[in-house]
Order: sequence, then C-alpha cells, then structure tokens
Amino acid sequence: MSNDAELMVKPVKPGSPELQALLSRIAEGANQRERNRILPFEQIRWISEAGLGRLRIPARLGGAGATLREFFQILIALAAADSNVAHILRAHFWFVEQQLQSGQEKSQRWLALINEGKIFGNATSEQGNLQVGLFFETKLTPDAEGVGFRLNGQKFYSTGSLFSDWIQIFASTPQGTIAGATIPVDREGLTLTDDWDGFGQRLTGTGTTILDNVYVRPEEVADYGSPLAQPPSYQFAFLQLYLQALTAGILRSVQQDAVALVRRRRRSFSYATAERPTDDNQVLQVVGEIAADAFAAEAVVLAAADRIQAAADSVTDGLPDANLACAAQIAAAQAKVAVDRFSYQTASRLFDAGGASATQAVYNLDRHWRNARTTSTHNPTFSKATAVGDFLVNGTAPPLNGFF
Repeated sequence: MSNDAELMVKPVKPGSPELQALLSRIAEGANQRERNRILPFEQIRWISEAGLGRLRIPARLGGAGATLREFFQILIALAAADSNVAHILRAHFWFVEQQLQSGQEKSQRWLALINEGKIFGNATSEQGNLQVGLFFETKLTPDAEGVGFRLNGQKFYSTGSLFSDWIQIFASTPQGTIAGATIPVDREGLTLTDDWDGFGQRLTGTGTTILDNVYVRPEEVADYGSPLAQPPSYQFAFLQLYLQALTAGILRSVQQDAVALVRRRRRSFSYATAERPTDDNQVLQVVGEIAADAFAAEAVVLAAADRIQAAADSVTDGLPDANLACAAQIAAAQAKVAVDRFSYQTASRLFDAGGASATQAVYNLDRHWRNARTTSTHNPTFSKATAVGDFLVNGTAPPLNGFF
C-alpha cells in the first residue's frame, strides 16, 4: 500500500501531534462515508503510510513500542473517529500480537512486512454447520506435487481483508489440527467479495472469501495443534477486548454528537424547563449521562488492558503464564458484560438530547446504535457472564479460543 519512499517512515507515536492529525483526518467525512457507502480504502492507506499498523512492534524492531494500555487508548480514539476503520484493523493487530508472542524466526519475516506498511486481514469464520471457534470446513491439504499445500473452502465475516495486502486463513488439516495459512490477497484462486449486508459496521468489508485450490507455500503455514487442546494465550483476550474498545470509541463519538446536537438546536418544546436547549437542565442531564457512560466504557477497557499486559509480559518461549492468561481472559469477558449493559442504550439516548429532527438521515445518528449493536453480536454476552461466574465459584477456566 505504500511506495518505497514511504516504507521506512517512522511510525506515529502515542500522544503525538502527528497521531492526532491523522485521527482528525480520518474523522472528517466518516458520517458521509457510511451514509453513502464509500469504502475507506484511502483512510487505510493513510494509516499504512503513517506506520500505525506497527504500533505494538518494539522500537528496537522498527515499531512505535506502544504498551497495551497505550494501544487501546489509541484504538478507542480511532474508533471514535471512524469505528469502521478501527474494526478493519482488528485482524491486522491480532496478527502482530501473534508474531510478538511467538518470537520465532519465521515471525521476523512477518514483522518486516508489517514495518513496510503491509496490512494483514483474516478469513477465519464460516457460515457452515460446525461449532464456531473450534472447527473449520475449509481444508488445508498437501499439494499433489508434494511441495506446499492447497486451500479449499469458503469463509464469511472476513473483516478487513478487502483492504489488506496479506490474509491469514484458518483451516482444518487431514491430521485434525488447525492451521493458519498467510498468503498475499492476489494469490490465484483467492476471491474476496464485498457482500456484507449487516445493518451496522457496513464499511468493514466483512464479506465472503472463496478459496479455490489456492496454493500455499510451506513457509506460509503455521500449525496450531488440536482445537480441543490449545495452550495458554493472551491473544484471545486481546481479540475480544478489541471489540469493547470499538464500543468505547463509538460512545465517545455519541458524546461528541450529543454536544453538537444540543448546541445547534435553536428551539425547544413549549413545556421545557428552559427556552433554549443549551439551558435545559433535563437535556444537559442526558448529555452528562452519555458522557459518564463513555467515560466508564473507556475505564473498563483500559483496566482489562492492564490485565492483558501482565500476561503479555510473562511470555516465555512463546507462552504466557497460564494463570495470568486466564486472568486476562476473564477480564476481557467482564469488560464485555459490563459495557454491553449500557452501550447500545447509551447510543439510543442520543435522540433524547434532540427532537424529531435528530432522526433525519442527513445526520445519520442512528449509525452509533447500529454499530455498537453489531459489534456486540460477535459472541453472546450471557455466555461471558456464565463463564465468569463459573470461574469465580467453581474455578473453571474460560474457553481457550479466539471466539470467546
């Protein structure tokens, strides 16, 4: 996505004026892009050129060296600017964490590509008949010529892949294990389709990936073992907390729009407590409560990020401390249960700060509820709450896969 002159640009730093300028640039026109279904290819290019994709890579390896708390702070701000753009990068940042945890020689190749500005997408989930998060109908089999492999299958929910240079695809092997194949998006036999028709997060490219006898080189494959016996990992907690950070960013945007809405209103109801909405205590209360919820969501996310950081810091020989990884998983689950309790209600309260005019399509304010609700559906909140309770009461460890 970047030309050679731009590849070695220093990545934007957390808290820098350059980062704030980038976020402001992305926020500009986000409403219009979603309303008119303009896919944010340009915005992803800006992110690539700014080096934002290597936020978590240590400075000694060419990245910005952001801690997980700093990363999630930036992610919340990016989601406030445009939650579609932030969501597009979920698979990319997970791929980065995979390489950082692994520490294997193969990871150096991937980190080098990320430092060049390459963006990584995913083709993981399917709309098949197998249990979500454990098994895949997509198959990775040895190539008939004996060198490399072949991928065959169909994926859905391929968030971000339309905007990516490389794509990580999960599949089942003849041995019953899970494998991840990472290949360039222009590989013969790979087709990406923009057919996502969800009512929210409409610009994320969350559509179909078709794999028709796609060739995979041996060095592009990682075997992750049995789906029923996964080793400790903090990455699953990272993947799930990412979604709550999106929601926290959406709520920050709700707050901003609530303030703007009240400020531009010039009349109120005849029975209101004040002639102007900006002086109406009831309207001001609504804005204050929205702001409190946005603050709470961010605080919850950052508290959970600290738990994930502890697990990440404990990694030895590619594996984190099992207890710290479990604590990170529980923290991410608690964050979802907590934030989901008020997030979409808070998004809908935006209309309590306005009147019927707030529902006009030109303002597109319903996007916040749609986006928050869509983000929350990635996995059931009640299952998270049950798992947390089971852990606290019975000591049962939470599920170990990226879908919990």
